[in-house]
Amino acid sequence: MKTSHDESRVVALVPAAGQGVRLGESMPKAFVPVGGSPMLTVAVDGLIASGVVDRIVIMVPAEWRAQAEALVHVNSRVPISVVTGGSERTDSVRAGLAAAPEATHVLVHDAARALTPPSLIARVVAELRAGSRAVVPGVPVADTIKSVDSDGEVTGTPDRSVLRAVQTPQGFRAQLLREAYAHDVPATDDAGLVERLGVRVRVIPGDPLAFKITTPLDLRLANALLAERELSELSQAVRP
Repeated sequence: MKTSHDESRVVALVPAAGQGVRLGESMPKAFVPVGGSPMLTVAVDGLIASGVVDRIVIMVPAEWRAQAEALVHVNSRVPISVVTGGSERTDSVRAGLAAAPEATHVLVHDAARALTPPSLIARVVAELRAGSRAVVPGVPVADTIKSVDSDGEVTGTPDRSVLRAVQTPQGFRAQLLREAYAHDVPATDDAGLVERLGVRVRVIPGDPLAFKITTPLDLRLANALLAERELSELSQAVRP
């Protein structure tokens, strides 16, 4: 649990209702094993390990609620609720917000970013407590980016030095995110909805380990990294 003594309540919302078609699995992506455990379990463990989250709300398909509850309630040091998500990510986040009326600050964290370091989660919350209304982690874009039209013709080449690939958790003052979700407009992430309100979103340095497990290649990388971590921890445990 967090060690600060203020009146804030940090609730992490974990959308886990996506089917993960690009991963090529027959189950919701959050339940696909990574390092021997479902992505959802690994992601929740990271949130708990950060020490800055008071409560976690997980949004899953209705038919997977029982499985999710069985997975995440084992020896949890942080209260966890599982609610039914929606067909779209925005529907799931709305359901999570409705289940967290006590929240003063909200983190929205994708289960598919299961390897996100707890230290990054703590840094997002620290920025919120320092006064930021909206905070997202991001990493510099390594590739050259082209904008193209419907015919596949290049229409521009943005300066990649000012571009960031945005990660999660994305952090917000709870009331701000509720206001953003009061408008039914499309957005690819929660910060995009907040930006539509004219609110400035702060970007802090992200972490390569917070990559999104989307394709089979991503899954292989995640498994390899977790295997390496487990080997390192075992080596340290047996060291005299």
